[in-house]
Amino acid sequence: MNLQKRIDRGLEQALTFATAGGQPEKVCKALRHAVFPGGARVRPRLCLAVAMASGDGNPEAATAAAASIELLHCASLVHDDLPCFDDADLRRGQPSVHAAFGEALAVLAGDGLIILAFETLARGCASAPETLGPLVTTVGRAVGMPHGLVAGQGWESEPEINLNDYHRAKTASLFTGATAAGAIAAGADPLRWLALGEALGAAYQVADDLRDKAATVEETGKPCGQDAVHARPNAVEELGLAGAVARLQDTVQTAADAIPDCAGAMMLRQLILDEAKRLVPKKLARYAA
Repeated sequence: MNLQKRIDRGLEQALTFATAGGQPEKVCKALRHAVFPGGARVRPRLCLAVAMASGDGNPEAATAAAASIELLHCASLVHDDLPCFDDADLRRGQPSVHAAFGEALAVLAGDGLIILAFETLARGCASAPETLGPLVTTVGRAVGMPHGLVAGQGWESEPEINLNDYHRAKTASLFTGATAAGAIAAGADPLRWLALGEALGAAYQVADDLRDKAATVEETGKPCGQDAVHARPNAVEELGLAGAVARLQDTVQTAADAIPDCAGAMMLRQLILDEAKRLVPKKLARYAA
């Protein structure tokens, strides 16, 4: 089974549990709207790729870890789009959850996805209970305080933003969580994979800044120019378009070089390099040539 099918199966199974009986109807619909159709599913793909590169000793736990990470990512997007944050009406090419269902249901849907993520981990580790504690701790650290997604969102309310801490919490934390979780699920040492997660997180932050500045709504499926609207730091402002593309390519190469020796190293390296090509907005392709 390929990565995408495993992820889809894990997410569908999780949502089936969460929406069993179909009531309350609006919340059930909002949960599904937040998760399907998905984006590139980069974080869960990374989690599974690391698990597979490490032998995939417990595929149920790995699939559950990947699904939980994507559920938490989806929850963060639901909350990020709310009027109190970005006030974005479009996400993944369709109305954001609050635009489709209202603000109250969007808050509930985001909260429900967070809880569902940890329920999914518990179910997936039933046959390998020794992995549950480390996985919950790792995934929880990636999304909570003091260095996870909550901290990343919190930096946006500070009068002065520490750029490195902001980017590490807002973007890199879930990438390091994904690589570590994939290793833990497979029975491998997560510390060997942290450098890969850090480098990929840095790459995706630069890519997100580039796409915010230079991509189209059709490419991203969400509003562009949000960093300028909300006065947030952006790599393009600091480095220019060509410099930001060069930084993206450098960090992607750093990520590829950080893959530890393992049976699936070549597969994972190719996945990372292929993904990097997709991240550069079409009109900046000349800088990436």
